[in-house]
Amino acid sequence: MPETSTRLPELPELLAAAVAAVGGTQRPGQVRMAEAVAHAIRTGNHLAVQAGTGTGKSLAYLVPALRHAVERDATVVVSTATIALQRQLVDRDLPRLATALTGPLGRAPRFAILKGRRNYLCLHRLDTGAPEEPEDAALFDPFAVSRLGREVTRLREWAKDTETGDRDELVPGVTEQAWRQVSVSARECLGLARCPKGTDCFAERARAEAGRVDLVVTNHALLAIDALQGYQVLPEHDLVIVDEAHDLVDRVTSVATAELGAAAVTAAARRCGRLIDQEIADRLAEAADGYALVLDDLTPGRIDALPAAASGALRAVRDAAHACIAKLGPDRPVDVEVATSRKLALSLLEEVHDTAVRLLEAFDADTGHRRDVVWLSGGDTGSGPPRPPQLKVAPLAVAGLLRERLFSTCTTVLTSATLTLGGTFDAMARQWGLPAEQGDGGKVAGAATDKALPTDSPQWTGLDVGSPFEHERHGILYVARHLPPPGRDGLPPSYLDELRELIEAAGGRTLGLFSSMRAAKQATEELRKRVSVPILCQGDDATALLVTRFAEDPATCLFGTLSLWQGVDVPGSSLQLVVVDRIPFPRPDDPLASARQRAVEARGGNGFLTVAATHAALLLAQGTGRLLRSTSDRGVVAILDPRLATARYGAFLRASLPRYWTTFDPEVVRGALRRLNDAAAK
Repeated sequence: MPETSTRLPELPELLAAAVAAVGGTQRPGQVRMAEAVAHAIRTGNHLAVQAGTGTGKSLAYLVPALRHAVERDATVVVSTATIALQRQLVDRDLPRLATALTGPLGRAPRFAILKGRRNYLCLHRLDTGAPEEPEDAALFDPFAVSRLGREVTRLREWAKDTETGDRDELVPGVTEQAWRQVSVSARECLGLARCPKGTDCFAERARAEAGRVDLVVTNHALLAIDALQGYQVLPEHDLVIVDEAHDLVDRVTSVATAELGAAAVTAAARRCGRLIDQEIADRLAEAADGYALVLDDLTPGRIDALPAAASGALRAVRDAAHACIAKLGPDRPVDVEVATSRKLALSLLEEVHDTAVRLLEAFDADTGHRRDVVWLSGGDTGSGPPRPPQLKVAPLAVAGLLRERLFSTCTTVLTSATLTLGGTFDAMARQWGLPAEQGDGGKVAGAATDKALPTDSPQWTGLDVGSPFEHERHGILYVARHLPPPGRDGLPPSYLDELRELIEAAGGRTLGLFSSMRAAKQATEELRKRVSVPILCQGDDATALLVTRFAEDPATCLFGTLSLWQGVDVPGSSLQLVVVDRIPFPRPDDPLASARQRAVEARGGNGFLTVAATHAALLLAQGTGRLLRSTSDRGVVAILDPRLATARYGAFLRASLPRYWTTFDPEVVRGALRRLNDAAAK
């Protein structure tokens, strides 16, 4: 696009105005990052930036992005993994930036938030109601039905007042089942032209608004849908900034994962039963019954060879669903009620058919050349009622997809506090589909897309702008080298003893990050008997409320699992000790991780280091990053798993962490914690 005739101020002037507007101070890392983002925009080369907590990275990418958007009359997309960061950008950072930059840029920069259609309330479904047949066995429970009714009533009241229809603005939220009563997927939507509520549609309004602004904030899931699904969801754009980029591969993989249970097939048969010959719909219902019997006979876990019975059942489902789709015929101008019923039936039929096809095709190639992995999920989960079995299918890697559908279409900036694993960007670059910085011959490791990159593979630069925190002076890494390696039967007594001594020395102030919910609960139950400080455990209450209670009372400890590894931001003396019970490798029976590891090994690579150790390094970096959240914070990261010090891969994992001062001496670390506790209590 042609540049505007008005010459805009240079980046340093704009960044200074932005920092002053938010009441901050410029930091060297922030300036370096902003300059690197501006350079990437000018050259079209991609950029990966590691920027530690406290760098001010959101301003470092927003300022050059907004300058580019205004100067070129272009649209920039900023994608995040979490709702919290979306809200920070839209509710805090961007409004203040827009005010500060209005004068220098000659007009106020415009911004909007855009999510997937399922995130917006559907006024048409609110009027017509959801499909009659319950798809969740829990709804046969009268208590569940009563709760659902109350939630839907509340949603109807909220619909009268909301201006956006955005689910995330409903506080407190509602269950997924309740939200599905008032929302539709993209496949179920009638479309703007045919829907009687089209002109008032919240989702269409959000899309229209996104098309008029300079910067669109979205999530990784919608970014993936826009890139992978073959139809445009986001407005035309020439720059994408991926914040929380450490989560990009997992979010894209989740979008590209499909599942098929017998209940979905049965629901599809019911939905189309009123619209086509009953005999054809009955064929699909019978196929669902047969599929259910086969699923009950399968063993949960990864499936490397599809049993003949499962193959036959899937073919029956595929063919019966295809017959129903064919009988529905092409879309015809009919009344809205019939069109709605047809659209709902067709969306579920297509999903059932397409997933059955994908499950069958996953086994067409030999094991070493497959692009998808299939597994059976369900059964006893250890918490709550058993889940019905279903087959799932996911891509072994998304590197090729990202390279072809994201990096080949627009300039991309990827940023996070944790992108260098083992001291380099190589591990993350391979997962993204970018050539590694050094020494691997330009291959993208990970699975079926593990092949030499084309000669015109994307050009990119990696930059670590550091952190304003002095990790060597403000933090201690303690590895309990004297403890035995962790076992499979819960936390050993020696781990509980070590944890008790650390908590007592710290006077509480402890975030315990555990590899499983079972371990977190075991530690909670045992230590509540042994220490005098309060211990909160994930699941006792809503996580946000637990974190608030933990932050408000320095004597309190908070124990939990995966979501706390990335979801806790508690600066100050309430958090001075982060304890990790074991290195967070993926479970040996994790179907996707194990398949990816096997695929790397089949090509002569180190599957353990490429997959399992990389996974663990990323989680460790995220988890231990909970400790220092401001420049005045001090504390200890304690790893109870001695393998961090004794195993060969320990050096790779330690190189993925900030450069804390390291000790293996329990007396030294307990003394440090006592001094910190005494200082905080004054």
